[in-house]
Amino acid sequence: MIVALDIGLKRIGVAISPDNKTTLPSTPVMRKNRNQAAREVSEFLKQNGAKILVVGVPKGGSSEEEMTRRIKHFVNLLEFNGEIKFIDESFSSVEANDLRNFSTRKKDGKLDSLAAMVILKRYLNEL
Repeated sequence: MIVALDIGLKRIGVAISPDNKTTLPSTPVMRKNRNQAAREVSEFLKQNGAKILVVGVPKGGSSEEEMTRRIKHFVNLLEFNGEIKFIDESFSSVEANDLRNFSTRKKDGKLDSLAAMVILKRYLNEL
């Protein structure tokens, strides 16, 4: 099982690939604080038997360094012994928005999980 994360300051998008081909959005993690979010993500990884964790990091842009540092810090909080891959998440939210077949401004995290699915597809395409 491969799990991908789109880590944001308020929500963490989650997507899975059970067979290294199919990608499915999963329930996002709503972030109250980093320790709570790290516990929830760690539990998800354990429950789903994740072997590889794919994490999107921003490339380019004014906040690239700061966001990459925050994302790597968060990943270090996770209880996960599998392989971790960092890949470019640039424009994944834009692509995810194109995948939605409804327009809503809700901040329920569904868009974040679609962005994680885009990140996961990119990773699988590189294999």
